This record gives sequence, C-alpha cells and structure tokens, in this order.
Amino acid sequence: MYNKYIKLVIAAAILVWATFQFIDGNIMNGITLVLLAGIFVLFYFKNEFILLAFWQLRKQNFAGADKWLNYIKNPNTALIKKQEGYYNFLKGIMLSQTNITKAEKFFKQALKLGLNMKHDIAMAKLQLAGIAMTKRRKREATMLINEAKKLDTQGVLTEQIKMLKQQMKKV
Repeated sequence: MYNKYIKLVIAAAILVWATFQFIDGNIMNGITLVLLAGIFVLFYFKNEFILLAFWQLRKQNFAGADKWLNYIKNPNTALIKKQEGYYNFLKGIMLSQTNITKAEKFFKQALKLGLNMKHDIAMAKLQLAGIAMTKRRKREATMLINEAKKLDTQGVLTEQIKMLKQQMKKV
C-alpha cells in the first residue's frame, strides 16, 4: 500500500518526535514512540500484506491469501528484493491451482529474486519440478527434484518428493 521508503520516513519522523519527548522528560511517551517507530521499520523489511497472505495460506484460505496479495499494486516499487521474491512465490502457489504456465513464471522469478529459507527454495523447486513433469520435461524435473531434496534438510518435503518420483516413473 505504502511505498517502501515512506515507511522509513514515517519511522524517522516518529523517532524525532520521541527524542523531543525524552528531552521534555516524558520518558514513557518517548519509549512508546520508539516502539511505534520499530513497527514501521519492521514493516519495511516484512511487508504487512505478504505476512497476512502467509497467515491466510496457513489457514488453507487461498482466496483470502490472494485478496491480500492483490493489495500490492506494483511489487517492483513497493517491495524490497526478498519481499518481491516471496510475493512471486505466493503468486506462483495461487496460480499453480489454475494456470501452471503463469505459475512457472512466478516460481522462476521468485528463485531469481531470492528466498530467505532453504525449505522455501526447496518448495519452489519442487513446484517447478511438478510443472516440468506435467509438460513432459523429465530431465529438468529430475534435476529440480534432486536440488529440492538437497535443500530439504529437515525432511519436510520428503513425502512430496517420493510422490513426484513415483509419478515420474509413469511419464
């Protein structure tokens, strides 16, 4: 909703106000304002709409997650690079239900921009492997499955990887 730099400007203005509160001797007001500025800094690094979309996704509410993602009108200017990666990751998950060609584009863009967690990268590669398998690109799918298996150090995606390998034998 807000440009990413506006959040930092608001945080800086609140910190200036907090400084004046400390100078006037209003210590509690100053502390409260510093915490408020911290919220704006947090939302600079973690976009509020992406957080809400992840929350909806955890509840298996795809329509709700898509609604929150649609509030981000121009992800190139509104988000920092990693947030844009997660925006594309979430859009890919949403579109993988209906349009795998567009979903593939979003997953590749998410991997290009970068994702923070290894299991998120593994999930994106696993999704791309499923799409490649659907499009009869067996070699690419095998390569992506192997990369996802290496990245899945906690074994969260083990069942999905086994299932994709079994489906790969049929192709």
